[in-house]
Amino acid sequence: MNRTTTLELVALPGLPMIQPGDDLAALLAEGYGRAGIEPREHDVLALAQKIVSKAEGRSVALADVTPGPRAVALAAEVQKDPRLVELILSESVRVVRSRPNVLIVEHRLGFVMANAGIDQSNVGPNDGTERALLLPADPDGSAERLRRRLGELLGTPPAVIVTDSFGRAWRRGTQGIAIGAAGLPALLDLRGNPDLFGRTLQVSISGFADEIASAASLVMGQGDEAQPAVLVRGLAWTAPANPAAELVRPAAEDMFR
Repeated sequence: MNRTTTLELVALPGLPMIQPGDDLAALLAEGYGRAGIEPREHDVLALAQKIVSKAEGRSVALADVTPGPRAVALAAEVQKDPRLVELILSESVRVVRSRPNVLIVEHRLGFVMANAGIDQSNVGPNDGTERALLLPADPDGSAERLRRRLGELLGTPPAVIVTDSFGRAWRRGTQGIAIGAAGLPALLDLRGNPDLFGRTLQVSISGFADEIASAASLVMGQGDEAQPAVLVRGLAWTAPANPAAELVRPAAEDMFR
């Protein structure tokens, strides 16, 4: 991997509120034009999960959800809307922890996270309907499709990361991580490289896409900043691309399950 000495993060300006069926890549390409940005090799475009989910129509009206007995019982325990709990269970393979106001699950994609990533903040219903937003069905696939389409529109395709905010088991506060990636090594194996003193690295594996997502989240913000697309420039890599699914620790390696 090449060394990085300067990193630039730029929010693409003027993105509209994303609607189901929008050509998200075209809207992002227009943002490049508004900002006067010429694409370069090794650019990374970090996208908030919400705009990807919205464009893919992953919004669900809670009025259309009928909670089952398990969801009703669990909702009483965690003090959440039973309809929301039903959606969480439908996107999960198991409940990891539950207590009032907390529901940690293993998502069907392998992520261990609160509420299966289902969110109601910044969903912005414009028809008076209460809605919840699910994660993309295939975040790595979403990133790859956007990368290809951006390559058609811009000439030079950026690497694409789909980001979300996760809590951490041993630290307070949320942090941006990558749930989807294309065009870069999401997981970067540094084993075999020398350290400063020539010793060979034995166990160093970098969550490269997570580190980029965390940096981009500082620009995206968590509230009303309305900056869901951030261009990250200044990185370089030579390792082959691998998806964000590689970041999920296999159960056989997880000492805390």
